Amino acid sequence: MVMKAVCVLKGAGEASGTVFFEQENDSAPVTLTGEIKGLTPGEHGFHVHAFGDNTNGCISAGPHFNPHNKTHAADNVAKLKITDKMITLAGQYSIIGRTMVIHEKADDLGKGGNDESLKTGNAGGRLACGVIGIAQ
Repeated sequence: MVMKAVCVLKGAGEASGTVFFEQENDSAPVTLTGEIKGLTPGEHGFHVHAFGDNTNGCISAGPHFNPHNKTHAADNVAKLKITDKMITLAGQYSIIGRTMVIHEKADDLGKGGNDESLKTGNAGGRLACGVIGIAQ
């Protein structure tokens, strides 16, 4: 059975967009497609964060969702199509109900030479976020 989810991203500034998630079955990779507008030029990190809580803006989404405790080893509009084998839409490590966050800087993939780089990729502030929810 195909599982689908959606995340509507909004922030205090201009950044906004929608990301769609689709997974063919429990063991298949998840495909993400979408478009994010209002970004400043350059690269931006985007991550799934631990909580689906946006009561205090994107900051209440908590740290990166990292169930396997791994360190980092991804013009004004960003279009994306990604296939990811690490996330899932079902089971113990599901991202449903968690928050996706768009960050102000590129993720340094843990190569920044400090502990924060290994945890967050030094991606900077949170520009926009949204809770990942089940879709039809």
